[in-house]
Amino acid sequence: MALVLDTTIQQLGPCLFDSPLALNTVEGDCIGNFVSDRTRVRYQVEWDEGETQDQETGFEKAGPREKIFFDPAKTRAAVVTCGGLCPGLNNVIRSVFLELFYNYGVREILGVQNGFRGLTFKGPSPLLLTLDDVEDIHRDGGTILSSSRGQQETGEMVDFLVHHELDILICIGGDGTQRGSHEIAQEVARRKLPISIVGVPKTIDNDVQFVRQTFGYFTSIESARSILDGAHCESKGAPNGIGLVKLMGRDSGFIAAGAAVASQEVNFVLIPEIPIVLDGPKGFLATLHQRMVDRHHAVIVVAEGAGQDLLAAEERTDSSGNRKKADIGTFLKNKIQAYFEKQGTEINLKYIDPSYIIRSVPANSQDARLCDGYARHAVHAAMSGKTDLIIGDWYSVYVHVPIAAAVASRKQIDPEGDLWNAVISATGQPHAWV
Repeated sequence: MALVLDTTIQQLGPCLFDSPLALNTVEGDCIGNFVSDRTRVRYQVEWDEGETQDQETGFEKAGPREKIFFDPAKTRAAVVTCGGLCPGLNNVIRSVFLELFYNYGVREILGVQNGFRGLTFKGPSPLLLTLDDVEDIHRDGGTILSSSRGQQETGEMVDFLVHHELDILICIGGDGTQRGSHEIAQEVARRKLPISIVGVPKTIDNDVQFVRQTFGYFTSIESARSILDGAHCESKGAPNGIGLVKLMGRDSGFIAAGAAVASQEVNFVLIPEIPIVLDGPKGFLATLHQRMVDRHHAVIVVAEGAGQDLLAAEERTDSSGNRKKADIGTFLKNKIQAYFEKQGTEINLKYIDPSYIIRSVPANSQDARLCDGYARHAVHAAMSGKTDLIIGDWYSVYVHVPIAAAVASRKQIDPEGDLWNAVISATGQPHAWV
C-alpha cells in the first residue's frame, strides 16, 4: 500500500522578483540551472516486480528558483543554532551568511545568540554578522552564536521577529528544534506575516526523518572510531581485557553502529532498536563469556538509549522535551563485573564515556561539504518565500520536507537493513538477543 504523506510546501505568496543568481534554464551550456517548483523527487525508489509503483508521492526538489519572493535589497535575515553542539554548526552559519551576502546581495544578516532564548526580549541582543565574523569559523567546533535547549513562548518569539523586522529565520537544529520552528511558522501563518521559517537538520544521532545524513554524523563516527580503536588496544593490553564504550544515541543507534563498522575492532554493539537480553544461555552475558573464553578480550559499544527497559528510572525530560535516559553504561559495567565475579573469572574492564568529546570537534571534509549544501539550499528556499520546511537529503538529492512530516517520528536503524547487517558481519554477534 502506498504511503500517505503530505509533502505540500507552504508558500508566502507569489514570487515577483528576478533572482540575482547567475544561473539560467538552458541545458548543456555549462552554466548552472534554476530548479522548477514542478520538479519532484519520488519517495519510492524501489519496488518488487509486479508491485504498483507509487508515482504520486514525491518531495519538491530543493534549489535556486528563477523568481524569488523577497527583494534582496530590502531583506533582513537571521540564523539561530539550537540544541546540543554538533560538528559543522559554524560551517552552516558561514555558508548561510555567504550565500545571502555575496550571491543574493542581502546586507543585514543577524546571528541570534543562545538558541531560542535569543529570540525573546529577555535574551541577548542579536549580532549583526559581518564577513570578519564568519571568515574563519568553519575551522572551529561549536557555534559562535552559542546554543541552548528548550522552547520559548512562541508568541514572544514571533513578536521578536516582527520587532526586528526580520523576513527570514534559518533554524539549525534537530527534531526538538524543528518542532519549535514549526510552531513559530504556524504562529507566523496565523498572523498572516510574510516571514519565512526554514530548518537545517542537525544532530549527530542522524535520526531526522527524510534526511539520509544529518550533518555532524560523519565527523562523530570518525571521532568515535579512534576511541573504539583505543578501547581495543586497552582490551588487548591486559589479561581478559574488556573495553566498554558508551556513545551518544538517545533513540537511534546510528553512531554506535557506524563507528563499529568503521573501526572493525568491535565485538558487541548494543542499540535502542534491538532489545537487550542479559541472562540465559544465549543472552548477552553468556555470549560475552564465551568470547572471553575463546579470545580473552572484547570491545563492547553501547548507545546511551539502549536497554532502558532494564533500568528502573524516573520519567524525566530535558528542557527540549526529550525523555532523559538512565545510565546504561555504568549499569552494564556493574552487571558484567558481577557476572564474571560469580563465574570466578578475573577480567580487566575499562569503561569509557566520551559522549561530549565527539560532538565538539570541527567538521571533517565530508560533513563540511554537507553543511554547505544544506545551508545554501535553505537560503534558496527562504528567498523564494517557502516556509515551514527543512532541507532534506533523499537519496542524495536535496529536497524540501514539511517540518510536520520530518518530526512526526524519529528515524531508526532497520534491524533487517544494510547497516545492521554490516554490524553483524563485522562483530559476529547474534542478530538479536534471546
